[in-house]
Amino acid sequence: MTSITFDSTSVDWDKQQGLIPAVVQHHLTGKVLMLGYMDKAALEKTLATKQVTFFSRSKQRLWTKGETSGNTLDLIAIDKDCDNDSFLVQVIPNGPTCHTGTESCWKDGNAHPFIDNLTNLIISRKGQSADSSYTASLFESGTKRMAQKVGEEGLETALAAATHDKEELVNEASDLMYHLIVLLEDQGLSMADINRNLLDRHNKAK
Repeated sequence: MTSITFDSTSVDWDKQQGLIPAVVQHHLTGKVLMLGYMDKAALEKTLATKQVTFFSRSKQRLWTKGETSGNTLDLIAIDKDCDNDSFLVQVIPNGPTCHTGTESCWKDGNAHPFIDNLTNLIISRKGQSADSSYTASLFESGTKRMAQKVGEEGLETALAAATHDKEELVNEASDLMYHLIVLLEDQGLSMADINRNLLDRHNKAK
């Protein structure tokens, strides 16, 4: 298990009467998942077990997220803000985080809304008539054509970089990302799967 270092000596526990608000964020997608509160014991248990634990103000005890539902939060990293009185907790969630069964306690908890919204728009085009949009026509053309487009855009991206044409590089890289998202959706995958794979590789390389 990867070691997580966190200096808690400067945390301003007194300012918040012993409770620090902890914003929980999905490490792979950037989505804001929930808000909880930690006291010293909750922080210590979180760091020791790598399972995010809060102090429940209603139950007046430590509460490990998912202790009854199984929807735990695997700790990846934790940081404190400039005033040392709030935490940002990076996690990999195991199942929905909100008690209502949704991924996030916020309707729109996206840290990078455009990419997420673009992905959702692409998904909505799947199954539509080919003449309704370019995206729909890509889905109807089949996997081979979609893969071909990714190859074409990848080559054009490389050529723009080779000629040091930064404006064209941005344009071609944007085309590449769009077509890659379409291809991933065709295969039942998403950018979150790519992020998870990169994280796994990074951890193995340590």
